[in-house]
Amino acid sequence: MVLPSLQADPRILCLYINAQSPKGGLFAGDRAQLHPESRLPWRISPEPFWLSPEQHQLLQRLGPVLVRFYKAANLLYHQSVKGLQPAWVRRYLDQGKPERVLELGRMNRFRSHLPLVLRPDLLLTSEGFRLTELDSVPGGMGFAGLLARLYTELGYQVIGGPEGLIEGFYAALRATLQKERPVIGLVVSDESNDYRAEMEWLATQLQARDCPLYCLHPKELRFDDEGLLIETAKGRLRVDGVYRFLELFDLPNIPKIDPILYFAKKNALRLTPPPKAYLEEKMWLAFIHHPLLQRFWEKELGGGDLALLQQLTPPTWVLDPTPAPPHTLIPGLEVEGRPLNDWQALKRASKKERELVLKPSGFSELAWGSRGVAIGHDLPEEEWAGRVQEALDRYAQTPAILQRFNKAARQGAKYYDFSSDTLRPMHGRALVRPYYYLEGESPVLAGVKVILCPQDKKIIHGMTDAIVAPGAEGIPLPPDP
Repeated sequence: MVLPSLQADPRILCLYINAQSPKGGLFAGDRAQLHPESRLPWRISPEPFWLSPEQHQLLQRLGPVLVRFYKAANLLYHQSVKGLQPAWVRRYLDQGKPERVLELGRMNRFRSHLPLVLRPDLLLTSEGFRLTELDSVPGGMGFAGLLARLYTELGYQVIGGPEGLIEGFYAALRATLQKERPVIGLVVSDESNDYRAEMEWLATQLQARDCPLYCLHPKELRFDDEGLLIETAKGRLRVDGVYRFLELFDLPNIPKIDPILYFAKKNALRLTPPPKAYLEEKMWLAFIHHPLLQRFWEKELGGGDLALLQQLTPPTWVLDPTPAPPHTLIPGLEVEGRPLNDWQALKRASKKERELVLKPSGFSELAWGSRGVAIGHDLPEEEWAGRVQEALDRYAQTPAILQRFNKAARQGAKYYDFSSDTLRPMHGRALVRPYYYLEGESPVLAGVKVILCPQDKKIIHGMTDAIVAPGAEGIPLPPDP
Protein backbone atom coordinates (compact mmCIF):
# COMPACT_ATOMS: atom_id res chain seq x y z
CA MET A 1 0.00 0.00 0.00
CA VAL A 2 1.33 3.46 -0.93
CA LEU A 3 2.26 5.62 2.06
CA PRO A 4 -0.38 8.37 2.30
CA SER A 5 0.34 11.92 3.42
CA LEU A 6 -1.19 13.53 6.48
CA GLN A 7 -3.36 15.59 4.15
CA ALA A 8 -5.03 12.44 2.85
CA ASP A 9 -8.54 11.38 3.79
CA PRO A 10 -8.32 10.19 7.44
CA ARG A 11 -10.02 6.97 6.37
CA ILE A 12 -6.98 6.23 4.20
CA LEU A 13 -4.67 6.81 7.17
CA CYS A 14 -6.60 4.25 9.22
CA LEU A 15 -6.57 1.73 6.39
CA TYR A 16 -2.81 2.19 6.03
CA ILE A 17 -2.28 1.48 9.75
CA ASN A 18 -4.46 -1.61 9.41
CA ALA A 19 -2.73 -2.87 6.26
CA GLN A 20 0.75 -2.45 7.74
CA SER A 21 -0.13 -4.31 10.93
CA PRO A 22 0.42 -8.06 11.24
CA LYS A 23 -2.80 -10.04 11.35
CA GLY A 24 -3.86 -10.33 14.96
CA GLY A 25 -2.30 -6.99 15.88
CA LEU A 26 0.44 -8.71 17.93
CA PHE A 27 -2.02 -9.38 20.72
CA ALA A 28 -4.58 -12.16 21.05
CA GLY A 29 -7.43 -10.13 22.52
CA ASP A 30 -11.12 -10.89 22.13
CA ARG A 31 -11.82 -10.64 18.41
CA ALA A 32 -15.41 -11.91 18.47
CA GLN A 33 -16.93 -8.46 17.91
CA LEU A 34 -14.35 -7.22 15.38
CA HIS A 35 -14.94 -6.74 11.69
CA PRO A 36 -13.16 -9.55 9.80
CA GLU A 37 -11.05 -7.05 7.84
CA SER A 38 -9.61 -5.46 10.99
CA ARG A 39 -6.14 -6.73 11.80
CA LEU A 40 -6.00 -4.96 15.16
CA PRO A 41 -8.03 -6.05 18.20
CA TRP A 42 -9.06 -2.46 18.91
CA ARG A 43 -10.42 0.60 17.09
CA ILE A 44 -8.05 2.52 14.81
CA SER A 45 -7.75 6.30 15.08
CA PRO A 46 -6.36 8.38 12.19
CA GLU A 47 -4.17 10.34 14.62
CA PRO A 48 -2.26 9.79 17.86
CA PHE A 49 -3.68 10.75 21.22
CA TRP A 50 -2.71 14.35 21.90
CA LEU A 51 -1.14 15.21 25.23
CA SER A 52 -0.57 18.82 26.18
CA PRO A 53 3.00 20.14 26.60
CA GLU A 54 2.36 20.26 30.36
CA GLN A 55 1.25 16.63 30.41
CA HIS A 56 4.28 15.59 28.37
CA GLN A 57 6.54 17.52 30.73
CA LEU A 58 5.00 15.75 33.73
CA LEU A 59 5.62 12.37 32.10
CA GLN A 60 9.25 13.36 31.57
CA ARG A 61 9.55 14.34 35.22
CA LEU A 62 7.81 11.21 36.47
CA GLY A 63 10.44 8.76 35.17
CA PRO A 64 13.29 9.82 37.51
CA VAL A 65 10.79 10.08 40.38
CA LEU A 66 9.68 6.49 39.85
CA VAL A 67 13.27 5.25 39.75
CA ARG A 68 13.99 6.98 43.08
CA PHE A 69 10.75 5.54 44.46
CA TYR A 70 11.70 1.97 43.46
CA LYS A 71 15.13 2.43 45.02
CA ALA A 72 13.52 3.69 48.22
CA ALA A 73 10.94 0.87 48.21
CA ASN A 74 13.72 -1.68 47.78
CA LEU A 75 15.59 -0.14 50.73
CA LEU A 76 12.45 0.01 52.88
CA TYR A 77 11.78 -3.68 52.41
CA HIS A 78 15.32 -4.75 53.30
CA GLN A 79 15.41 -2.45 56.30
CA SER A 80 12.10 -3.89 57.46
CA VAL A 81 13.57 -7.41 57.19
CA LYS A 82 16.51 -6.26 59.36
CA GLY A 83 14.26 -4.57 61.93
CA LEU A 84 15.36 -1.03 61.02
CA GLN A 85 11.88 -0.14 59.72
CA PRO A 86 8.44 -1.31 60.87
CA ALA A 87 8.06 -5.10 60.68
CA TRP A 88 4.55 -4.82 59.25
CA VAL A 89 6.03 -3.57 55.95
CA ARG A 90 7.81 -6.89 55.41
CA ARG A 91 4.84 -8.89 56.71
CA TYR A 92 2.46 -7.27 54.25
CA LEU A 93 4.82 -7.63 51.29
CA ASP A 94 5.70 -11.24 52.13
CA GLN A 95 2.13 -12.34 52.82
CA GLY A 96 1.12 -15.45 50.88
CA LYS A 97 4.49 -16.04 49.21
CA PRO A 98 6.35 -19.37 49.44
CA GLU A 99 9.73 -19.49 51.12
CA ARG A 100 11.52 -19.99 47.82
CA VAL A 101 10.20 -16.70 46.46
CA LEU A 102 11.09 -14.88 49.68
CA GLU A 103 14.65 -16.22 49.58
CA LEU A 104 15.07 -15.13 45.96
CA GLY A 105 13.96 -11.59 46.73
CA ARG A 106 16.41 -11.26 49.61
CA MET A 107 19.49 -12.64 47.90
CA ASN A 108 22.53 -10.38 47.89
CA ARG A 109 23.02 -11.19 44.19
CA PHE A 110 19.89 -9.19 43.33
CA ARG A 111 19.95 -6.75 46.22
CA SER A 112 20.49 -3.54 44.24
CA HIS A 113 18.80 -4.66 41.02
CA LEU A 114 15.77 -2.72 39.81
CA PRO A 115 13.26 -3.55 37.07
CA LEU A 116 14.39 -2.62 33.57
CA VAL A 117 10.95 -1.44 32.38
CA LEU A 118 8.63 0.73 34.47
CA ARG A 119 5.09 1.39 33.32
CA PRO A 120 2.62 3.32 35.46
CA ASP A 121 -1.09 3.35 34.70
CA LEU A 122 -2.26 6.97 34.66
CA LEU A 123 -5.93 7.87 34.46
CA LEU A 124 -6.49 11.21 32.76
CA THR A 125 -9.00 13.03 35.01
CA SER A 126 -10.33 16.57 34.96
CA GLU A 127 -7.77 17.35 37.68
CA GLY A 128 -4.82 15.77 35.90
CA PHE A 129 -3.20 12.34 35.98
CA ARG A 130 -4.02 9.81 38.70
CA LEU A 131 -1.63 6.91 39.30
CA THR A 132 -3.67 3.71 39.75
CA GLU A 133 -1.01 1.02 39.27
CA LEU A 134 2.71 0.46 38.85
CA ASP A 135 3.81 -2.42 36.62
CA SER A 136 7.41 -3.58 36.48
CA VAL A 137 6.73 -6.67 34.31
CA PRO A 138 4.50 -5.03 31.70
CA GLY A 139 3.48 -6.16 28.27
CA GLY A 140 2.68 -3.91 25.36
CA MET A 141 6.17 -2.82 24.32
CA GLY A 142 5.85 -4.69 21.03
CA PHE A 143 2.48 -3.52 19.77
CA ALA A 144 3.03 -0.02 21.21
CA GLY A 145 6.32 0.05 19.29
CA LEU A 146 4.54 -1.02 16.12
CA LEU A 147 1.97 1.77 16.51
CA ALA A 148 4.68 4.36 17.20
CA ARG A 149 6.44 3.39 14.00
CA LEU A 150 3.28 3.40 11.86
CA TYR A 151 2.02 6.76 13.08
CA THR A 152 5.51 8.19 12.56
CA GLU A 153 5.52 6.91 8.98
CA LEU A 154 2.34 8.90 8.43
CA GLY A 155 4.15 12.07 9.54
CA TYR A 156 3.22 12.39 13.22
CA GLN A 157 5.89 13.04 15.85
CA VAL A 158 5.02 10.61 18.61
CA ILE A 159 6.59 10.65 22.07
CA GLY A 160 9.68 8.42 22.08
CA GLY A 161 9.99 8.46 18.30
CA PRO A 162 9.46 5.57 15.89
CA GLU A 163 12.08 3.26 17.44
CA GLY A 164 12.16 4.28 21.10
CA LEU A 165 10.24 1.25 22.34
CA ILE A 166 12.13 -1.15 20.07
CA GLU A 167 15.77 -0.05 19.98
CA GLY A 168 15.48 1.42 23.48
CA PHE A 169 14.62 -2.00 24.91
CA TYR A 170 17.89 -3.53 23.76
CA ALA A 171 19.83 -0.39 24.69
CA ALA A 172 18.60 -0.73 28.27
CA LEU A 173 19.59 -4.39 28.37
CA ARG A 174 23.00 -3.54 26.94
CA ALA A 175 23.53 -0.86 29.59
CA THR A 176 22.49 -3.26 32.34
CA LEU A 177 24.89 -5.95 31.16
CA GLN A 178 27.65 -3.49 30.24
CA LYS A 179 28.43 -5.46 27.11
CA GLU A 180 28.41 -4.30 23.48
CA ARG A 181 26.18 -7.03 22.02
CA PRO A 182 24.82 -9.20 24.81
CA VAL A 183 22.79 -12.27 23.86
CA ILE A 184 19.34 -12.00 25.44
CA GLY A 185 16.68 -14.63 25.92
CA LEU A 186 13.25 -13.00 26.14
CA VAL A 187 11.50 -15.84 27.96
CA VAL A 188 7.68 -15.91 27.74
CA SER A 189 5.77 -18.39 29.87
CA ASP A 190 2.46 -20.08 29.11
CA GLU A 191 0.79 -17.76 31.67
CA SER A 192 1.85 -14.78 29.53
CA ASN A 193 1.02 -16.42 26.20
CA ASP A 194 -1.33 -13.61 25.09
CA TYR A 195 1.75 -11.42 24.70
CA ARG A 196 3.93 -13.93 22.87
CA ALA A 197 3.20 -12.56 19.38
CA GLU A 198 4.28 -9.02 20.27
CA MET A 199 7.44 -10.26 22.01
CA GLU A 200 8.33 -12.40 18.99
CA TRP A 201 7.79 -9.35 16.77
CA LEU A 202 9.99 -7.23 19.05
CA ALA A 203 12.74 -9.87 18.93
CA THR A 204 12.51 -10.07 15.12
CA GLN A 205 12.87 -6.29 14.79
CA LEU A 206 15.97 -6.30 16.96
CA GLN A 207 17.55 -9.25 15.16
CA ALA A 208 17.14 -7.29 11.93
CA ARG A 209 19.31 -4.63 13.58
CA ASP A 210 21.95 -7.25 14.45
CA CYS A 211 20.90 -7.27 18.11
CA PRO A 212 20.95 -10.90 19.34
CA LEU A 213 17.67 -11.01 21.27
CA TYR A 214 15.49 -14.11 20.92
CA CYS A 215 11.94 -14.75 22.12
CA LEU A 216 11.67 -18.23 23.60
CA HIS A 217 9.43 -20.54 25.53
CA PRO A 218 11.27 -21.62 28.71
CA LYS A 219 11.48 -25.22 27.48
CA GLU A 220 13.52 -24.06 24.46
CA LEU A 221 16.46 -23.04 26.65
CA ARG A 222 19.48 -25.33 26.86
CA PHE A 223 22.23 -25.35 29.44
CA ASP A 224 25.62 -26.80 30.27
CA ASP A 225 27.93 -26.44 33.27
CA GLU A 226 28.67 -22.79 32.47
CA GLY A 227 25.24 -21.36 31.80
CA LEU A 228 22.26 -21.14 29.46
CA LEU A 229 22.36 -21.63 25.70
CA ILE A 230 20.06 -20.73 22.80
CA GLU A 231 19.78 -22.62 19.51
CA THR A 232 19.58 -20.09 16.66
CA ALA A 233 19.92 -20.06 12.88
CA LYS A 234 23.47 -18.83 13.49
CA GLY A 235 24.24 -21.74 15.79
CA ARG A 236 24.29 -22.18 19.54
CA LEU A 237 24.78 -18.94 21.52
CA ARG A 238 25.70 -18.40 25.15
CA VAL A 239 23.05 -16.37 27.01
CA ASP A 240 24.21 -13.20 28.77
CA GLY A 241 20.83 -12.15 30.09
CA VAL A 242 17.26 -13.35 30.49
CA TYR A 243 14.36 -10.94 30.32
CA ARG A 244 11.65 -12.77 32.23
CA PHE A 245 8.19 -12.26 30.88
CA LEU A 246 6.86 -14.68 33.44
CA GLU A 247 5.22 -14.27 36.81
CA LEU A 248 6.84 -15.30 40.07
CA PHE A 249 3.61 -16.83 41.38
CA ASP A 250 3.81 -19.22 38.41
CA LEU A 251 7.33 -20.58 39.12
CA PRO A 252 6.23 -24.20 39.81
CA ASN A 253 4.70 -24.38 36.31
CA ILE A 254 7.65 -22.99 34.33
CA PRO A 255 9.99 -25.44 32.58
CA LYS A 256 13.73 -24.83 33.04
CA ILE A 257 13.14 -22.32 35.83
CA ASP A 258 15.67 -24.08 38.05
CA PRO A 259 18.65 -23.60 35.70
CA ILE A 260 17.53 -20.02 34.96
CA LEU A 261 17.56 -19.15 38.65
CA TYR A 262 20.69 -21.21 39.35
CA PHE A 263 22.83 -19.42 36.79
CA ALA A 264 21.35 -16.05 37.75
CA LYS A 265 22.39 -16.68 41.37
CA LYS A 266 25.85 -17.75 40.19
CA ASN A 267 26.18 -14.52 38.17
CA ALA A 268 26.52 -16.51 34.93
CA LEU A 269 23.71 -14.39 33.50
CA ARG A 270 21.66 -11.31 34.38
CA LEU A 271 17.99 -11.94 35.17
CA THR A 272 15.71 -8.96 34.70
CA PRO A 273 13.29 -7.94 36.07
CA PRO A 274 14.95 -9.20 39.25
CA PRO A 275 13.01 -11.94 41.08
CA LYS A 276 11.67 -9.58 43.73
CA ALA A 277 8.00 -10.34 44.23
CA TYR A 278 7.75 -7.64 46.89
CA LEU A 279 8.48 -4.92 44.30
CA GLU A 280 5.53 -6.12 42.19
CA GLU A 281 2.84 -5.47 44.81
CA LYS A 282 0.19 -2.81 44.26
CA MET A 283 0.12 -2.12 48.01
CA TRP A 284 3.10 0.20 47.56
CA LEU A 285 0.52 2.81 46.55
CA ALA A 286 -0.95 2.50 50.06
CA PHE A 287 2.50 2.87 51.61
CA ILE A 288 3.01 6.18 49.78
CA HIS A 289 0.28 7.71 51.96
CA HIS A 290 0.87 5.76 55.18
CA PRO A 291 1.42 8.21 58.09
CA LEU A 292 4.07 6.03 59.75
CA LEU A 293 6.25 6.00 56.64
CA GLN A 294 6.26 9.72 55.86
CA ARG A 295 9.59 10.40 57.54
CA PHE A 296 11.24 7.59 55.58
CA TRP A 297 9.82 8.80 52.25
CA GLU A 298 10.80 12.40 52.95
CA LYS A 299 14.35 11.33 53.71
CA GLU A 300 14.75 9.05 50.68
CA LEU A 301 12.72 10.98 48.09
CA GLY A 302 12.74 14.56 49.25
CA GLY A 303 9.70 16.77 49.58
CA GLY A 304 9.18 17.49 45.89
CA ASP A 305 9.19 13.88 44.66
CA LEU A 306 7.02 12.72 47.56
CA ALA A 307 4.55 15.53 46.99
CA LEU A 308 4.24 14.58 43.31
CA LEU A 309 3.64 10.90 44.09
CA GLN A 310 1.07 11.72 46.75
CA GLN A 311 -0.66 14.15 44.44
CA LEU A 312 -0.87 11.53 41.67
CA THR A 313 -1.80 8.54 43.85
CA PRO A 314 -5.39 8.20 45.08
CA PRO A 315 -5.85 7.26 48.76
CA THR A 316 -5.16 3.52 49.01
CA TRP A 317 -5.47 0.96 51.82
CA VAL A 318 -4.49 -2.68 52.43
CA LEU A 319 -7.44 -4.86 53.49
CA ASP A 320 -6.11 -6.55 56.62
CA PRO A 321 -8.65 -8.72 58.51
CA THR A 322 -6.68 -8.50 61.77
CA PRO A 323 -9.02 -7.10 64.48
CA ALA A 324 -8.07 -3.54 65.45
CA PRO A 325 -8.27 -2.09 69.00
CA PRO A 326 -11.38 0.07 69.58
CA HIS A 327 -9.40 3.32 69.57
CA THR A 328 -7.78 2.57 66.18
CA LEU A 329 -9.22 4.14 63.03
CA ILE A 330 -8.60 3.48 59.34
CA PRO A 331 -7.60 6.95 58.16
CA GLY A 332 -9.63 8.56 55.39
CA LEU A 333 -12.55 6.11 55.31
CA GLU A 334 -16.07 6.58 56.67
CA VAL A 335 -19.24 4.48 56.54
CA GLU A 336 -22.62 5.89 57.53
CA GLY A 337 -20.85 9.12 58.45
CA ARG A 338 -18.62 7.46 61.03
CA PRO A 339 -14.90 6.62 60.95
CA LEU A 340 -14.07 3.05 59.97
CA ASN A 341 -12.51 0.69 62.50
CA ASP A 342 -13.52 -2.70 61.11
CA TRP A 343 -13.43 -3.74 57.44
CA GLN A 344 -16.71 -5.60 57.97
CA ALA A 345 -18.41 -2.21 58.19
CA LEU A 346 -17.30 -1.52 54.62
CA LYS A 347 -19.97 -3.97 53.47
CA ARG A 348 -22.68 -1.53 54.61
CA ALA A 349 -21.25 1.44 52.70
CA SER A 350 -23.76 3.41 50.65
CA LYS A 351 -23.37 3.70 46.91
CA LYS A 352 -21.70 7.09 47.34
CA GLU A 353 -19.39 5.78 50.10
CA ARG A 354 -18.32 2.82 48.02
CA GLU A 355 -16.86 4.86 45.17
CA LEU A 356 -13.90 2.56 45.65
CA VAL A 357 -11.87 0.07 43.64
CA LEU A 358 -11.05 -3.33 45.15
CA LYS A 359 -8.31 -5.46 43.57
CA PRO A 360 -5.67 -8.07 44.42
CA SER A 361 -2.35 -6.54 45.36
CA GLY A 362 -0.14 -9.03 43.53
CA PHE A 363 1.32 -12.55 43.41
CA SER A 364 -1.78 -14.04 41.83
CA GLU A 365 -3.17 -14.79 38.41
CA LEU A 366 -5.98 -12.38 39.36
CA ALA A 367 -3.61 -9.43 39.85
CA TRP A 368 -3.00 -8.46 36.21
CA GLY A 369 -5.06 -7.62 33.14
CA SER A 370 -7.88 -6.08 35.22
CA ARG A 371 -8.77 -9.50 36.56
CA GLY A 372 -10.19 -9.56 40.07
CA VAL A 373 -11.11 -5.85 39.98
CA ALA A 374 -14.39 -4.71 41.59
CA ILE A 375 -15.82 -1.19 41.33
CA GLY A 376 -17.84 -0.58 44.50
CA HIS A 377 -20.52 1.80 43.25
CA ASP A 378 -21.00 -0.31 40.13
CA LEU A 379 -22.16 -3.32 42.17
CA PRO A 380 -25.32 -4.01 44.18
CA GLU A 381 -24.75 -3.79 47.93
CA GLU A 382 -25.02 -7.55 48.40
CA GLU A 383 -22.48 -8.30 45.67
CA TRP A 384 -20.14 -5.62 47.02
CA ALA A 385 -20.36 -7.16 50.49
CA GLY A 386 -19.47 -10.53 49.01
CA ARG A 387 -16.42 -9.13 47.20
CA VAL A 388 -15.21 -7.46 50.39
CA GLN A 389 -15.56 -10.71 52.33
CA GLU A 390 -13.84 -12.62 49.56
CA ALA A 391 -10.88 -10.21 49.71
CA LEU A 392 -10.65 -10.55 53.49
CA ASP A 393 -10.84 -14.35 53.29
CA ARG A 394 -8.10 -14.41 50.66
CA TYR A 395 -5.73 -12.22 52.67
CA ALA A 396 -3.53 -15.13 53.78
CA GLN A 397 -2.80 -16.01 50.14
CA THR A 398 -3.27 -12.73 48.25
CA PRO A 399 -3.84 -9.46 50.11
CA ALA A 400 -6.12 -6.96 48.41
CA ILE A 401 -5.99 -3.20 48.22
CA LEU A 402 -8.78 -0.65 48.27
CA GLN A 403 -8.37 2.54 46.27
CA ARG A 404 -10.47 5.68 45.99
CA PHE A 405 -12.23 5.64 42.61
CA ASN A 406 -11.22 8.42 40.24
CA LYS A 407 -13.44 9.21 37.29
CA ALA A 408 -11.50 9.73 34.10
CA ALA A 409 -12.33 12.88 32.16
CA ARG A 410 -14.38 12.73 28.98
CA GLN A 411 -12.20 12.81 25.87
CA GLY A 412 -13.11 13.08 22.21
CA ALA A 413 -11.67 11.04 19.34
CA LYS A 414 -12.56 9.44 16.02
CA TYR A 415 -12.10 5.91 14.74
CA TYR A 416 -12.57 4.04 11.49
CA ASP A 417 -15.70 1.91 11.18
CA PHE A 418 -14.97 -0.95 8.77
CA SER A 419 -18.66 -1.77 8.29
CA SER A 420 -19.66 1.67 7.03
CA ASP A 421 -16.27 2.79 5.65
CA THR A 422 -16.57 6.03 7.63
CA LEU A 423 -14.98 7.79 10.56
CA ARG A 424 -17.12 7.78 13.68
CA PRO A 425 -16.84 10.10 16.67
CA MET A 426 -16.25 8.54 20.07
CA HIS A 427 -16.35 9.90 23.60
CA GLY A 428 -14.26 7.97 26.05
CA ARG A 429 -11.99 7.91 29.06
CA ALA A 430 -8.23 7.66 28.68
CA LEU A 431 -5.66 5.45 30.36
CA VAL A 432 -2.15 6.76 29.65
CA ARG A 433 0.69 4.24 29.87
CA PRO A 434 4.20 5.68 29.54
CA TYR A 435 7.06 3.20 29.19
CA TYR A 436 10.33 4.05 30.93
CA TYR A 437 13.47 2.04 30.12
CA LEU A 438 16.21 2.16 32.72
CA GLU A 439 19.56 2.69 30.99
CA GLY A 440 22.04 2.38 33.81
CA GLU A 441 20.82 4.99 36.29
CA SER A 442 18.84 7.03 33.77
CA PRO A 443 15.19 6.37 32.90
CA VAL A 444 14.25 7.05 29.28
CA LEU A 445 10.67 7.79 28.25
CA ALA A 446 10.65 5.34 25.34
CA GLY A 447 7.03 5.80 24.30
CA VAL A 448 3.46 6.30 25.45
CA LYS A 449 0.48 4.07 24.75
CA VAL A 450 -3.00 5.50 25.30
CA ILE A 451 -6.16 3.43 25.64
CA LEU A 452 -9.39 5.36 25.11
CA CYS A 453 -12.33 3.29 26.34
CA PRO A 454 -16.02 4.04 25.82
CA GLN A 455 -17.26 6.32 28.58
CA ASP A 456 -19.70 3.74 29.94
CA LYS A 457 -16.84 1.39 30.88
CA LYS A 458 -15.78 1.71 34.54
CA ILE A 459 -12.70 -0.50 34.18
CA ILE A 460 -10.39 1.04 31.59
CA HIS A 461 -8.13 -1.44 29.81
CA GLY A 462 -7.50 -2.86 26.36
CA MET A 463 -10.72 -4.01 24.68
CA THR A 464 -12.09 -4.32 21.17
CA ASP A 465 -14.30 -1.23 21.47
CA ALA A 466 -11.41 0.92 22.72
CA ILE A 467 -9.10 3.11 20.65
CA VAL A 468 -5.40 2.35 21.16
CA ALA A 469 -2.90 4.90 19.86
CA PRO A 470 0.55 6.29 20.66
CA GLY A 471 0.83 9.51 22.64
CA ALA A 472 2.08 12.68 20.97
CA GLU A 473 2.53 16.23 22.17
CA GLY A 474 -0.03 18.62 20.79
CA ILE A 475 -3.08 20.61 21.69
CA PRO A 476 -5.87 18.24 22.71
CA LEU A 477 -9.21 19.15 21.20
CA PRO A 478 -12.19 19.35 23.55
CA PRO A 479 -14.72 16.53 23.13
CA ASP A 480 -17.69 17.24 20.90
CA PRO A 481 -20.83 18.14 22.83
